[in-house]
Amino acid sequence: MEARVAIIGIIVENPDSVTQLNRILHDYSSIIIGRMGLPYREKEISIISIAVDSTVEEISALSGKIGRLPGVSAKAVYSKTTQKGREENV
Repeated sequence: MEARVAIIGIIVENPDSVTQLNRILHDYSSIIIGRMGLPYREKEISIISIAVDSTVEEISALSGKIGRLPGVSAKAVYSKTTQKGREENV
């Protein structure tokens, strides 16, 4: 399976899950390209986007682990091309 680039969008509504979230992100740090976090104080939530480069399976596993945390939602959006720049026939 070839590598894909993806963005994982994360909404944190439960601050008690932040320690677990950071532990998961540390475990997957080898596939993370970059991370941006925005505290939305008026709504008492945090919005995080993670850019990753890995296989669909590994990105899906990361997104799934994050989304199973209490009060945390996660969704991945994948590039249409593989790392080599060719469209992948799925």
